[in-house]
Amino acid sequence: MTYTETSLDALRQAGDELADATVATLFERGEVGTFNTLMRYVSTVGAPLPDGLPEVARAYLEATSVPPAWVDWGEMEKARLFFIDNNVHISTALSFASMPACYLVPRVAKLLSATHSLKYPSKRMAETGQFTVYLMRPDAFEAGSRFVPAAQKVRLLHASIRHHLKRENRWDSEALGTPICQEDMIGGQMFFSLLVLDSLHRLGIHLSTEGAEAYYYAWRVVGAMLGVDQDAVPKTLEEARRFLDAYMIRYMGPSDEGAHLTRQLIDLYEEVVPGTFFDPIVSALIRYLIGDTCADWLQVPSGPWDSVVKAAPHLLGVLETIEDRSPLGAWALDRLGHLTTVFELSSLTRGRVMHYAIPEHLKKDYGVAGTVPRTRRWTPPAPTVAP
Repeated sequence: MTYTETSLDALRQAGDELADATVATLFERGEVGTFNTLMRYVSTVGAPLPDGLPEVARAYLEATSVPPAWVDWGEMEKARLFFIDNNVHISTALSFASMPACYLVPRVAKLLSATHSLKYPSKRMAETGQFTVYLMRPDAFEAGSRFVPAAQKVRLLHASIRHHLKRENRWDSEALGTPICQEDMIGGQMFFSLLVLDSLHRLGIHLSTEGAEAYYYAWRVVGAMLGVDQDAVPKTLEEARRFLDAYMIRYMGPSDEGAHLTRQLIDLYEEVVPGTFFDPIVSALIRYLIGDTCADWLQVPSGPWDSVVKAAPHLLGVLETIEDRSPLGAWALDRLGHLTTVFELSSLTRGRVMHYAIPEHLKKDYGVAGTVPRTRRWTPPAPTVAP
């Protein structure tokens, strides 16, 4: 698949017809508050929809309640095992590479600044982490799981932001495209899949080709559940590289919102880690994973820990070798990774389950200006030339 200026322009103008129509109807009928209240009782697959739920919402939830027919459950199981094997590293990559990468796209940073949840950065990070954990459970699509309802609500959240910005004429669609457009949704999918794999490789983690491909496949399924146009989504890691390179070269740059969000991210994790001695390692990890130029755009502080972090791949390489050669070592490291992930998520959520709701208004001051077998060690696809 080749991504040209013309094809990307088309994706930049497209939204999510089903979710957009649902949200528009809920707002027109004044039913958003009722929907949000009742949906607190719908958090697991198979839970009965409550009486009084607006009919348009009921129809949307029923239409989006099942995964795509093309899902390969064998690949999804490989992805789950890959996640179990690398969960602490994946969590690191999501926090210190994927989220800052979102902030590097100025219009995305502005969009992330649009809702009141910006005042609570731990909420946004917790939602991302919790969503990934839900996805990688063995029963993600079965009765009692939380992944599908979370995906349904995130899709409506995106639609509600599009609704507010367009209705209030606070977004220049001609210049900036549709807010949370198909292009940005695919870009986000790349940040949380390919960029995570790139970061793991940069950290020296031993990745199998099968595991890397399965992890990427799982995020293709996520994209489908979130309303991403599957005809436009890269099907392979090589195609993903072409899209991500074209997307980032086209849009990445500095912005006040991006720098502000990054500062909040750094402050958040410095608060999560006890004490202050290791605080500078947060900035150092971000700088190492996204590179000095991007880190400078986001105003990530530089310091002596920058050199220390560069030794991380050697240390992690030793731990990975122990894991490869010792079943007991593999078990111990997997348990440590699980406990670390649980601790981080618990710290971010204060022990609570996050609830995805449709915001009934945006910030008043918001403005927009222009264990998988370790065979075939994975190597990231080479960078491509911008179209």
